[in-house]
Amino acid sequence: MVFIFGVNFHEQKLVQKALESFYALGRQSSSRILAKHCIHPRAKVGSLPPKTITALTAELSTMTIENDAKNIVQENIKRLRDMGTYRGRRHAMGLPVRGQRTRNQTETTKKLNMVPRRL
Repeated sequence: MVFIFGVNFHEQKLVQKALESFYALGRQSSSRILAKHCIHPRAKVGSLPPKTITALTAELSTMTIENDAKNIVQENIKRLRDMGTYRGRRHAMGLPVRGQRTRNQTETTKKLNMVPRRL
């Protein structure tokens, strides 16, 4: 097991996939990190030297990921709700926000789009 930024990864896991498992890190940003540290895209986590692992951890600590990114998203949604915009009202009602149809198939948005209401 390899420890990167507070998470244990199996030694056979690809480094790129391990980086993509962090919230707010996608394929493009993980590819940039790999290129910056001269790591092959198909490299496994277990094959990395300890020096590179500490460099990756230091790089991730400077980025806005995990809870920080989730808090920013929640603050943006709260700002939209406080302003009373169309998107904010849709978030508050648990309806699709980006123009999807509401006649059918809104069950997923009702589950995922709910923001706790304050009275």
